[in-house]
Order: sequence, then C-alpha cells, then structure tokens
Amino acid sequence: MAGTNSTNGRTLLRGARVLGGEPVDVLIDGEKIREVGGGLDGTGAEVVDAGGRILLPGLVDLHTHLREPGREDSETVLTGTRAAARGGFTAVHAMANTFPVADTAGVVEQVWRLGRESGYCDVQPVGAVTVGLEGKKLAELGAMHDSAAAVRVFSDDGKCVDDAVIMRRALEYVKAFDGVVAQHAQEPRLTEGAQMNEGTVSAALGLGGWPAVAEESIIARDVLLAAHVGSRLHICHLSTAGSVELVRWAKSKGWNVTAEVTPHHLLLTDELVRSYDPVYKVNPPLRTEADVLALREALADGTIDCVATDHAPHPHEDKDCEWGAAAMGMLGLETALPVLQHTMVDTGLLDWAGIAERMSHRPAAIGRLDGQGRPVAAGEPANLLLVDPDYRGTVDPAGFASRSRNTPYEGRELPGRVTHTWLRGRPTLVDGKLA
Repeated sequence: MAGTNSTNGRTLLRGARVLGGEPVDVLIDGEKIREVGGGLDGTGAEVVDAGGRILLPGLVDLHTHLREPGREDSETVLTGTRAAARGGFTAVHAMANTFPVADTAGVVEQVWRLGRESGYCDVQPVGAVTVGLEGKKLAELGAMHDSAAAVRVFSDDGKCVDDAVIMRRALEYVKAFDGVVAQHAQEPRLTEGAQMNEGTVSAALGLGGWPAVAEESIIARDVLLAAHVGSRLHICHLSTAGSVELVRWAKSKGWNVTAEVTPHHLLLTDELVRSYDPVYKVNPPLRTEADVLALREALADGTIDCVATDHAPHPHEDKDCEWGAAAMGMLGLETALPVLQHTMVDTGLLDWAGIAERMSHRPAAIGRLDGQGRPVAAGEPANLLLVDPDYRGTVDPAGFASRSRNTPYEGRELPGRVTHTWLRGRPTLVDGKLA
C-alpha cells in the first residue's frame, strides 16, 4: 500500500447516518471532508451507498500491542494495523513492551516508521517509563518526545511502575511537554503467583487469586501523586468497581486523571475460567459480574473516559497449553466495536455519539493526537468508518487480519460489522475487505 499521505480523489457517501442521526450525504475530497448535507452533487466522485449505516469518526486505540520489534511471530506493525483497519481504527498507540523495549528514541522511531510504511492506520509509539521496563531508572523520556515519533504517552504496561519515587519523577518530567504517564496498576507483591481474579471462583478452582486491592492500591497512590505534582495520569485497563470509585473521587477533586476500560472487561467474567481455557487468561484478570456492571455504568457516566482494546496477540503455542503456563492477553482490535454495540448501545447505556466520544474523541485528546478524533464535519480530516448495526454474525478468527487467533469471542454471536474505513480520505477497508 502507499504511504499514509496519499489521497484517493473524491468519494460521496450516500445516505450515511452520522453518529446515528438522520441519513445525509458526505463528500470526501482528497484528505478532508468537503461537505455534509442532503442531495450532494456526486459528479466525478466514487459513490458509496451507505444504505443507512452509521458513520463514525475513525476509532483511536490508546492501548495496542503490535509486538514488533522482537515478537513478529505473534504480530507485526503491518498485520496489527490491518487488524485495526478491519475494526474501524484509524490510529493506534503501540505499547512499549517489545524486544528491544521502546525506551529510546531509536526504537520508537523504528516503530513510527513501520507504521507509516504500513499505510493502514496511524501508529503512535508509546515510550517506556523506565529503562527495560525494570522500574529502576527513568528511560529517555525527553529524547523520545523530541524524536520524529513525538512521544506523548509513556507506560511500562505489562508491568507496574511500583516504586513511588520513580512514578513521581516520571509525572514531574512529562509535565514539561504535556505528556501523560499511563499506569498498569498492579501491586507486584500482592499478585505473586496470581492466575485469576481472587474470589469464589479462584477458591473453587484452586488457582492463585489476584485481589482487586492490588489494582486499587496503586490507583489510590498514583492519583494522589498526580495531584501533588500537578501532572497528567492515565489509568490503563480499569477492571474493578473499587477502581471506578477511586477514579470518580479523583475527578471530583478536579485532578488530571483519565482512565480506560477494555471491551473484554465490559462483557466477560471470571466464571469463564471454570473452563480452564487459557483464551480467558488476561492481565488484569476477568472479574465478577458486579465489576462488569460497575464498569459499564462508569463508562456511560464519563467516570471512565474511553475504551482501549489492550490488543494482545499471542502465537498458538503460548495459548494452547495448560492454564498455568499460558500467556496473558486477548485480541481486541477486530471485535472492539461489536462488543461495545452489544454491551453499551444495544443495552441503552450509550448512543452512537457516546461511542464516538469514548472510542475516538477522548482517546485522541488524551494521546494529544492531531487530526484524529475529529468531528464528522466539513473541513475535518476524512478519518471515518461505516458500521452496519443490523448485522449479526458469529466470530470466526480464521478471517482475522491479525497474525494471532487468541480471541475469547470465537463462536459467539456479536452485533455490528465495520464495512468501510477511510484514513485521510483513502479507503483501507471496502465492503469488509482490506483495500
């Protein structure tokens, strides 16, 4: 494919329901939306009959594992961005836990350039907070920000920055360039040997429990640190009702704290672990039904700012094994929007404008991504997707663009299907097929 700056002339979308509203026409000219309205002139334009499908701004993921460099057996920047396009994403943030770790300007620039070459979506590298994700010494935060990749989000995701002094220093450092530290909240001593959520199911199965307090104690500490320093803190993959209350409290104080939730934590519970199928092994672990309902409510009321997939591909040998030896993580990019339609739209908790806010506008704002998460309006970049909300289909990973197949939704019926994605006016997905 061509680089991300190429254009594809004029395209007229007939009868698209912008954010779920009444059908209108949308004219794309080059990289931008030229006009939105009724009965637009499509002379010289390629016409796409939207047929009443929903038109949304391109989705933005704050939390994607693309695995390159180092684990190309599970995913590459190319295969991961193809998966993103299939899911309606026009930008993803690539997490730093690669081999080598993205803790220098050189590595983040490599990932950024691979993203530009892929052409399927924008790739914004996330920089490590500490050298080698070891939690002992701050990484080159300033150099990564000043690099061609212009890193604004820093995270040791996969590991927690558990040293309070290191965390304070990171928060102080990123203030200089309006960066944000994204914390993987997991107190390491409380989760030694942990295999799943601590509760009645873990007790019944005899698996090491992962207590909610291991997440909540780090969040409590870090919102206080962020307030003390006056810096931006983002909480990765919130998973408990207690975490929701802590974030709600921090926001009530006016502190600069944001949070994300994954699609899988909005749908799946620890009851699924009774199957001992490692496809359900994830970090943080699947929690209880009460936690799931609290997370949905918090996403609806704005306590949780956005949805992030935590797309975590693994080769089959890392999942097709006994539970204790299996890797943690699930695919997320290609199923995120259907899961959100199922859990939030079809339940009446959010409308499509609310989905656009939480899957496009807010994550782009948190990541400070220019040109992404913009309104569907004249003069704005044509980063767009069409979704058919009436579609019902069974998830089959054989058709995925990702190099891996570790989806927890295999065989499950989910609503909605992304049919088209445009990156700055250029189609990356057409009628459900990659361009």
